[in-house]
Amino acid sequence: MSDIVLQIDQLNIGFPPYAEPLVKELSLTVKKGKTLALVGESGSGKSLSSLAVMGLLPGLGKCISGEIKFSSQGESLELTQATEEAYQKIRGREIGMIFQEPMSALNPSMRCGEQVAEVLKLHKNASAEKAKKEVLELFHRVKLPDPSKTFTKYPHELSGGQRQRVVIAIAIACKPKLLIADEPTTALDVTVQKEILQLLSELQKEEDMGMIFITHDLGVVSEISDEVVVLYKGKMVEKGTTKEILKNPQEAYTKGLIASRPPLERKPKRLLTVSDFLSGRTLDVNEREINIPPKGESPLLEVVDVEKHYLTQKGFFGKPNVYFTALNKVRLTIYSGQTLGLVGESGCGKSTIGRAIAGLVKPEKGKILYRGKDLLTLNRKQRKEFSRKIQLIFQDPYSSLNPRQRIGEIISEPMEVHNLEGSASLRKERVLWLLEKVGLDAAAAQKYPHEFSGGQRQRIGIARALAVRPELIICDESVSALDVSVQAQVINLLNDLKDEFGFSYLFISHDLGVVKYMSDFLSVMKSGEIVEEGQPDVVYQNPQTEYTRTLIESIPQ
Repeated sequence: MSDIVLQIDQLNIGFPPYAEPLVKELSLTVKKGKTLALVGESGSGKSLSSLAVMGLLPGLGKCISGEIKFSSQGESLELTQATEEAYQKIRGREIGMIFQEPMSALNPSMRCGEQVAEVLKLHKNASAEKAKKEVLELFHRVKLPDPSKTFTKYPHELSGGQRQRVVIAIAIACKPKLLIADEPTTALDVTVQKEILQLLSELQKEEDMGMIFITHDLGVVSEISDEVVVLYKGKMVEKGTTKEILKNPQEAYTKGLIASRPPLERKPKRLLTVSDFLSGRTLDVNEREINIPPKGESPLLEVVDVEKHYLTQKGFFGKPNVYFTALNKVRLTIYSGQTLGLVGESGCGKSTIGRAIAGLVKPEKGKILYRGKDLLTLNRKQRKEFSRKIQLIFQDPYSSLNPRQRIGEIISEPMEVHNLEGSASLRKERVLWLLEKVGLDAAAAQKYPHEFSGGQRQRIGIARALAVRPELIICDESVSALDVSVQAQVINLLNDLKDEFGFSYLFISHDLGVVKYMSDFLSVMKSGEIVEEGQPDVVYQNPQTEYTRTLIESIPQ
């Protein structure tokens, strides 16, 4: 009996009437109990290929030629010819899918347990009572805390990692023969990512499932896959066992993907990108220098014993209110020209302290001293002047740009608010200069955000932050959602701009590998408190707390 679950042969996917296919001549095989990783940057055709297997190609997308053969109950189904009725019998039942963003994959208006139960009722004709019992077992199996409570919660009441576990429960509810995981850990903390990868491996072994794991990160691939297929611009450029691909890659593109992650053992002056490898550039032997402020220098910014509490439950009939402590006596110090890295898991308070410094959140206690002046005591007019000196680059380059404004307007608007550059013509000149600085051409000023890739949008966000000549820039998870190669480009750009203009960064991330590379000084945050700090190399080589040690051990090697 064959152990092949899925076989794709010479598949071409396109969007007629466009002549050029977006996925070209793709051939691969997935076996029972084995994981095949599909690797490549955004736009390489990874997700498009998986949607073709699921029969969910968007819009006019179609399989132009080639075959997708799925083995089901001893029969081979040719999916490119399958009707929607035929797909409804296998989609969710025999082929499960875990989507990248758990918040958009779940219905926000339905309780989590009901969403999983719906699958069991549809595909297994389970009664409400039996479906609930199976859902609780599934929640226990995917290691969700207190399954009975989770059953009644809505998606927004769960953390990112917990939501992803609910999505996994939906995908495996009917014990599918094939599981497709589309970037299931990209936006998660390294610790949660490690847990999800271990969970998927365990579930796969228990059910003997075939799995396609889609990612742009070859570090993650090393943790979970047996075989790797590397895609570039819709075409397969390399395939082999995971060990062969990671230890001895043959193609420059694959080498570029591997090298784009910041190395943990050293700090090259510039990170290599895929385009560097494709053009034949080699590793930079020069090291980035740590910026250590001279003794006696006054800090640019000092956060002193800052506290922030949120009301989570209002008391009734004499019962006290219940508060959540987001920040508890937080202390941070940033010097001119220095990058302070702030690392920790989601929910630890990193973004809250960044927003407090930027004036978007008002703490109940403590001081935030900027050049000796407490920002928390300023009136509205005084605060406006300081807000020019402190700028934010947000995590999501999609939602942080106004879709109705042209790029030139987005970048010039902060200059108008702060009455900078004197005239509209001078502001326009500065917009074009800023676009050039971040690697975009002048034509970008007349375009809208939807016309750019994620990496380009993040460059626009950086240009907007630079528009008002800041002294401190807060990077709030600003490279977390990017492909490893695009991430390397943006990190290089941030360091180049810092070297040229001499401003300081508060670099917030859950990725200790990226923070270690970027930072001159490192602070580790847990549950609203700073639990460890020091020079990045010292913290990495000799962590003093178990929490920091766990973060380091969770980095994909």
